[in-house]
Amino acid sequence: MTMQIALSVGQQFEIERFSRAIDATADTGELRSIAKQLLQAWHTQKAATNWVISQQMAPRQALVDGVD
Repeated sequence: MTMQIALSVGQQFEIERFSRAIDATADTGELRSIAKQLLQAWHTQKAATNWVISQQMAPRQALVDGVD
C-alpha cells in the first residue's frame, strides 16, 4: 500500500511551471536541458531525504549503542 504525500502549494507551482515549459518546447535540446534539471532536482531531493532520515536515526542509534 502506498501512502500519498501532500505537495505544498510551492511544489505544485513548480510542477505546473515545468509542465508548461515542457509543453511549450519543441526544441529537443531545450527538452533535454529541462529533463536534466528535473533529474538533478529529483536526485537532490532524494539525497536530502536520506540525510534527514539518517539525522533522525542517529540519536536513536546512539541510544542503542550506549553513546550519549
